[in-house]
Amino acid sequence: MTTAEAHNDTATSPTAVGSGTAATDKFKNERVSADTPPERVAAIAKDALAALNQVVLDHKVTYPEYRVLKQWLIDLGEGGEWPLFLDVFLEHSVEEVLAQSRQGTKGSIEGPYYIANAPALPSVATLPMRDEDRKITPLIFSGQVKDLEGNGIAGAHVEIWHADDDGYYSQFAPHLPEWNLRGDITVDDDGRYEITTIQPAPYQIPTDGPTGAFVAAQGAHPWRPAHLHLIVSAPGKASVTTQLYFRGGDYVDDDVAMATKPELILDPIPGDDGKNHVSYDFVLDPA
Repeated sequence: MTTAEAHNDTATSPTAVGSGTAATDKFKNERVSADTPPERVAAIAKDALAALNQVVLDHKVTYPEYRVLKQWLIDLGEGGEWPLFLDVFLEHSVEEVLAQSRQGTKGSIEGPYYIANAPALPSVATLPMRDEDRKITPLIFSGQVKDLEGNGIAGAHVEIWHADDDGYYSQFAPHLPEWNLRGDITVDDDGRYEITTIQPAPYQIPTDGPTGAFVAAQGAHPWRPAHLHLIVSAPGKASVTTQLYFRGGDYVDDDVAMATKPELILDPIPGDDGKNHVSYDFVLDPA
């Protein structure tokens, strides 16, 4: 079953344009900037345009194909899907550049569905969830936040968010409560945490808009493996944004976003309590 088929009520089921517009509005409100000198802008722009022009020449792109591209770019912008498209197909390379300067925990893409100011929770906590979410296999996710020397970091924060069992994120799907499956956990004095949530499932990126059309035109699939999103931070340390995946899960080796890494694979163990248990430690670099 696809995520679009998971909900028959079109009044509450999110669409690509709905999710895309929400992601675009969130990003526009942030109004980010970068202190990039003109000569660096010029160098990047020159190489980017040269690469695109070379693709046209190598593949002998026709005028009809060129016009389809212009039409698709317009649709992508009007549908609010630029954050989705860039986060799926480009962000993993930007993150890889950052990783080259880090020794600690491997990062991964943030994706378009992060929301700041999630509910503050203690070191042992259960994420906000609906009654129907509690019917899904519980996941006990625990570990420690440490520095490069292996010392636990008191006062560190573990922000976590993930999709529900149908692949929808709160605040990007109108049928979900505002903070469903989102939280900002403060670790204990030894840097330890224990979070009760649910075992996530693989899901499709929205397929009813231009990003989905881009994937379908290639004969590719739009699926992401099941994963947890995390931002781990502490005073005086460089924060890490990452995703954790589940060994043996569908699409771990064929992620549409190309964001999986061997170091980010979890091995949950089913417990006698009917819950899956997994531990993962985060190591933060100095700021």
